[in-house]
Amino acid sequence: MLDAAMIKECADPSLKPAIVEQFVTAAGSGDPLAVTVKSGGRLILIPKAASTEEAMAIIRQYVGQAVVRVGLTQFPAGVGVKEPADLKPDLVDACQNLRKGTAMFAKVLRIVAKWYGNPTSKDVFPQIFEDAVYAWKTGEFEGVSVFQAEDPGGSSPINQAKTKDEQADGPEHSDADADPDQSPDRDPGKARIRIDLSRIGGGK
Repeated sequence: MLDAAMIKECADPSLKPAIVEQFVTAAGSGDPLAVTVKSGGRLILIPKAASTEEAMAIIRQYVGQAVVRVGLTQFPAGVGVKEPADLKPDLVDACQNLRKGTAMFAKVLRIVAKWYGNPTSKDVFPQIFEDAVYAWKTGEFEGVSVFQAEDPGGSSPINQAKTKDEQADGPEHSDADADPDQSPDRDPGKARIRIDLSRIGGGK
């Protein structure tokens, strides 16, 4: 589990904290220095990095020749970088990696949601999330290279959907301060509460 303070400070603000946690659990790593290298779909065994310097040395060695994923979010190293020398140590900084990774994943979510027609039903969210995680792991969705693709932009309606954890635990504290656009999904709950309160009042 990621620290709540770290999510608040570092993660992309367009993603709910619960979604950030689900993303890192499904596609990331618990080790900020984790480096995964794949070539031709096969995992290449590499020594575990014990320092930022070691991790960067491994990354620079393989970027451009293989698929290199880095850090908490298993961010695709080399995206937008022309030379291995241009790679910066912030790739393996926990906060910076979470910031870069969640911002990129938010874009992937928007790409997937757009393909689905930007549905507003929260029931569709689990499928969109699952497809976005798969796209994150493979780098592609429906023939589109998601890391290089243009961001469709906009505020995706899928972020209004409640995750399984939220449905089980009830509304998050942060939801109280959420924007009004989230109200449609919450109205049924509010209505039930009002009805219950009126019944209690009527019984006195």
